[in-house]
Amino acid sequence: MFEKLRERFEGVISLLRKKGKLSEEDVDAVLRQVRLALLEADVHYKVVKDLLSKVKERALTQDVLSSISPADQILKILYEELVNIMKGGHSRLSFSSEIPSLFMLVGLQGSGKTTTAVKIANLLKKEGKKVILVAADVKRPAAKEQLEVLAKNVGVQVVSGRTPFEAVEEGVRVAKERFCEALIVDSAGRLHVDEEMLAELKELSERFNFQEVLLVVDSMMGQEALRVGSSFADVVNLTGVVLTKLDGDSRGGAALSIAHVLGKPIKFVGVGERIEDIEPFYPDRIVSRILGMGDVATLVEKVSLAIEKEKAKEIAKKLKKAEFTMEDLLEQLRQMRNIGPLDQLLDMIPGFSRVKKKLGDVTIDERELKHIEAIILSMTPEERRRPEIIKGSRKRRIAMGSGTSVQLVNQVLKQYWEMKEMMKKISKGGGKIKFPFF
Repeated sequence: MFEKLRERFEGVISLLRKKGKLSEEDVDAVLRQVRLALLEADVHYKVVKDLLSKVKERALTQDVLSSISPADQILKILYEELVNIMKGGHSRLSFSSEIPSLFMLVGLQGSGKTTTAVKIANLLKKEGKKVILVAADVKRPAAKEQLEVLAKNVGVQVVSGRTPFEAVEEGVRVAKERFCEALIVDSAGRLHVDEEMLAELKELSERFNFQEVLLVVDSMMGQEALRVGSSFADVVNLTGVVLTKLDGDSRGGAALSIAHVLGKPIKFVGVGERIEDIEPFYPDRIVSRILGMGDVATLVEKVSLAIEKEKAKEIAKKLKKAEFTMEDLLEQLRQMRNIGPLDQLLDMIPGFSRVKKKLGDVTIDERELKHIEAIILSMTPEERRRPEIIKGSRKRRIAMGSGTSVQLVNQVLKQYWEMKEMMKKISKGGGKIKFPFF
């Protein structure tokens, strides 16, 4: 996420750190590099101009120029101004005092509307809210079926009708009958903006009192996302934006531009293909990632949601007593995989991007975790509890059952014993924590 932009900003900050004090010429040179970085990231020229003028005004104060750490001062200014640029208004969903609150998703075909509708429904369901989904795209083949398949995975009902208007009316009726707090409408999209689609959306928004109308756009569209957004904003009262596929966006142009240009807040960002891969948008956290400062708050939230506290406490007790078994290791691996892609999680650790750069191309191969899981699952319950009994013939059987090799089975066992030994040392009050699997 934002790899190219982050690399450019880290280069700018690195140059600043080599200087004792700044002159006005130094500030101009830095801002030229920032301008280039933003334009290469496909950030709208108006946004670049507004941002740089504010940064320059603040950077040329005597406090910054005479500071003993100008790099930190400029970094602070850049951080605050980038956050301001990305705000665009209230970023949480607004709910009405009467049920249900109506939310409609609009956007082009292929932007991820249907998946996003289910992701938001799942998010609201986890918050304890009852949700109904409405299949209002009656023209695209199998649109309703696609929504139903995805919604079934999260246990949310889908309502439909012969026309978009009948579908929403039926959805409102069912939601009131079942005391549902939220109704999410998956509207029709097209491959490009056309009059028929916009006329339908306009009529829907006039006929129903939508609490939120959210524009769903592919973040990798760059400045094209702004043109699409402006077309929708001319017809319906957009209240916010959902940026999809942000995990594949190495530039960041849409994320940095759209809220400022449209004057509408980004409400959510899609960061992967799984139903769980959606996050409320926090400008300060995204800017922290862009500037290579990490995102500890999101990391902690992800870990807290994915790890079951009671199981974690139970395993912690076993670790303390050095009673950690292969079954416990399997549980830990599964919980780690529930958190999300490890590469994304590591990028949330402050300073990790700089360490990764020094070490070269450091990647976490998710397949290795799957191989370890397959090996443990190929063991008998007794072998998982007492790995010491696993010898030659057992190793060959486990390797065959897991589709791996005896060498890999030996490696997993060796790493397990290293972890167990480490835990013994820790339980006795000595030793440093080291994770042999990573």
